[in-house]
Amino acid sequence: MDKDMYADRVEKLKSRLYRTALLHLGDETMALDAVSEAVYRGLISVKKLREPAYFNTWMTRILINECKKQWQRGRRERPLETMPESAENEQKIELLPLREAIRQLPQELKEVVILRFYSDFTLAQTAKSLGIPEGTAATRQRRALKLLKLELLEEEQTHES
Repeated sequence: MDKDMYADRVEKLKSRLYRTALLHLGDETMALDAVSEAVYRGLISVKKLREPAYFNTWMTRILINECKKQWQRGRRERPLETMPESAENEQKIELLPLREAIRQLPQELKEVVILRFYSDFTLAQTAKSLGIPEGTAATRQRRALKLLKLELLEEEQTHES
């Protein structure tokens, strides 16, 4: 794959990558940084991509690794108790119960949910992207959905009381 083809494929995938990063990190600036870094890292290693048919999965895996790095950097740089007020857009996202519940999931479960339901990956693509067996991805998906259901039911009951 040459650089022009890479640029075209990334351009088509950019909004999906951004949504994935935003759901992972919950911060627009960090999400943009993660996407930019993932695109750069992908460009550097595009020659290593063996199968162009797996481009989306490959780029998503690079993005997830960058999100993990950003998250670790962000935690070291800004302890949770000293974080400044969030931007207005971020507050809107956090107010949505489902997105907040997803953000609270353990990392391994959150990755599966984001890829399956927000990036429209199949179970096989999700498993390949995360480097795990399909059965593990299916188990994580079931666990995540069960936890989300419990969290949302609890949230609903809290608001009704």
